[in-house]
Amino acid sequence: MIEHDAPPAIELKHRNLTIRVRPDTTLSKREQLIGDWYREQVKTATELLIKKWQPILKVKVDGYYVQRMKTRWGSCNAEARTIRINSELGKKEPECLEYIVAHEMVHLLERSHNDRFRDLMDKFYPKWSHVRGQLNQAPLSHTEWFY
Repeated sequence: MIEHDAPPAIELKHRNLTIRVRPDTTLSKREQLIGDWYREQVKTATELLIKKWQPILKVKVDGYYVQRMKTRWGSCNAEARTIRINSELGKKEPECLEYIVAHEMVHLLERSHNDRFRDLMDKFYPKWSHVRGQLNQAPLSHTEWFY
């Protein structure tokens, strides 16, 4: 965290996040700035992943949303053909986001987590259970920030 008298900015360089804020920036404003930055990163990556996975799965996603969720990494509304992605995935390895996007898109083919769903995941994303294990071991979010 760097305090300086200029508009706030966030820069990612070599896996290091540099956050620049004005000296009088409140903790809640700093948290909002970081949250907004992660949401934009996840939004951009999700759009690319949807474009990648649509032809593979032969499904069409009509819309997607990125927001902070307290209890889930993602969700799917099969009727509306939309997916919702947790912005906290921006803090995880990129393969975690790809797994969640693929997982939610497979729900457009099979709504429940039954044998058919697992077979489809095995077919299209063979390492899904490994990545799911990584996510299950990690906290859903980190809510205490110290600056």
